[in-house]
Amino acid sequence: MLFLTLIVCFFVSILITPLIKKLAFLIGATDRPNQRKVHQSIMPRLGGLAIFISFMAGMLLLRPGNPYSPAILIGCLIIILTGLCDDLFELPAKYKLIGQLVAAGTVVFFGNLQVVFINLPFGGQLQFGFLSIPITILWIVGITNAINLIDGLDGLAAGVSSIALITISGMAIIQGNLYVVAVGLIVLASTLGFLFYNFHPASIFMGDTGALFLGFIISVLSLLGFKNVTFISFVIPVIILGVPISDTFFAILRRIINKKPLSAPDKSHLHHCMLRMGYSHRQTVLLIYAMAAFFGLVAVIYSQARIGGALFLIAVVILLIEIIAEKIGLMGRDYRPLLNIVQTLKTTTAKDRS
Repeated sequence: MLFLTLIVCFFVSILITPLIKKLAFLIGATDRPNQRKVHQSIMPRLGGLAIFISFMAGMLLLRPGNPYSPAILIGCLIIILTGLCDDLFELPAKYKLIGQLVAAGTVVFFGNLQVVFINLPFGGQLQFGFLSIPITILWIVGITNAINLIDGLDGLAAGVSSIALITISGMAIIQGNLYVVAVGLIVLASTLGFLFYNFHPASIFMGDTGALFLGFIISVLSLLGFKNVTFISFVIPVIILGVPISDTFFAILRRIINKKPLSAPDKSHLHHCMLRMGYSHRQTVLLIYAMAAFFGLVAVIYSQARIGGALFLIAVVILLIEIIAEKIGLMGRDYRPLLNIVQTLKTTTAKDRS
């Protein structure tokens, strides 16, 4: 039944996306080019609605049972309405944030989905207490925005989200969490159908309707799959979403250092930096796909490692992220602390040899 549902979702997405494209032009949900954007012509940006409709078709067909399901579906509807309003009227950032907070609050308060505690690696528990609610909401809103921020090139957000969904669903299979497997694969099939039109050169964008929905459902599924477990497992969704999380992290740092509002747009995200380095649109997207797949593989290896190996792996991943950030200029061309240290060591070694 699951396999049939996935086929239905995939083809519903493929069949309905051209209709959504026509609807977007009809109601004015279009994206006009400007100095911050890569595309050169007016594009329909309501594609996320096709993903959501396909997702709902799959949920109605399969009806995966879970106590959290009603609250999750209501939260999805709220986030879709928020995205629709933004694609139509370009909402101010504060109103988008309110919609995200309401959607996250629905899952937390009505669905009672909270990260209550984690088991520490060397014994004992870290109880979050009254902080469990804000921590859970912060995670949902943070990942929702992380996926939204990376949606800057044809097929980028859809592809990165698909890789994250594959990893989350695969690890849920290992854990025997059938609900996360079912929902994750339904979203995946719906997204892949849309990606048929969204990969470069795209004929339609997912818009905030799609980016917010994918970020929201991925954040919730990762909580369902890895909440209230060990510290090691708690880090797994962070690794799986390494690309959008690290891009968002450096974006926040840039804005703080440059004394700009956190909601201020710029052209220094990961994909912008890679384009400036000379990579083509398609090459940039494929390279970021490879990065996302690498993080997914690391998450799987990490989940099977012992405490010492897992902590070592975290350190290596953090080091790699910092080196890549310096190499491509995520914090600016002059931000190269580690690379400068390496260069100094090379220079000193060369002098000593001479």
